[in-house]
Amino acid sequence: MDNNAKNDTSQLNGTSSEGLTKKRQDYLEWPEYFMAVAFLSAQRSKDPSSQVGACIVNPENKIVGIGYNGMPNGCDDDLLPWSRSADNKLDTKYPYGIKDVIYLSDKYHDAPEMTASRRLLNLAGITYKQFQPKQGRIVIDFNSINHPGPKTSRGLGGVQSP
Repeated sequence: MDNNAKNDTSQLNGTSSEGLTKKRQDYLEWPEYFMAVAFLSAQRSKDPSSQVGACIVNPENKIVGIGYNGMPNGCDDDLLPWSRSADNKLDTKYPYGIKDVIYLSDKYHDAPEMTASRRLLNLAGITYKQFQPKQGRIVIDFNSINHPGPKTSRGLGGVQSP
C-alpha cells in the first residue's frame, strides 16, 4: 500500500500518520442524515402502493418528529377534509402537509395533487426544494456493531458512496 493510500485509510479511521486522532472524514452531513431517517420511517408504511417517510427538523438540526403516510400528532384532523375525491383537490385529504419541505423525488410534479401541494405550501409561506444528495447510497449494517470495519464508527453503521 503506498503512502497516499495509507494516509487516506488512516484519515477515514480517525488517525493520522503523526499518531494524532482526528475526526472522521466520512460522516453524514445533516441533509443526508435526515433523508435517511425519512427513508427508514417510510419502511413502516403498510400502503402497498406508496411508502412515504418524513423527518421534521427544527432550526438547531434536532429531529422533532418522524412519521409516515399519516397525520402528525397534535394536528386537529377534524378541521381538515377526509374526502378521497372532490372537484377542488384542496377539499380532499391529500394535499395537506409545515415550514420547510425537502423532497427527493419529483416524479409526479405535474399531477394535480402535487400542483395542489405547491399551491398550499405557497399560500402558507412554506419553502420547498428538491434534495440533492452528496452520496448515492447510505447503508445501515446492523451486524457492524459486532464487526466494525474501516468505514464504521463504533459499530454504528457505515456510509458508502457509489
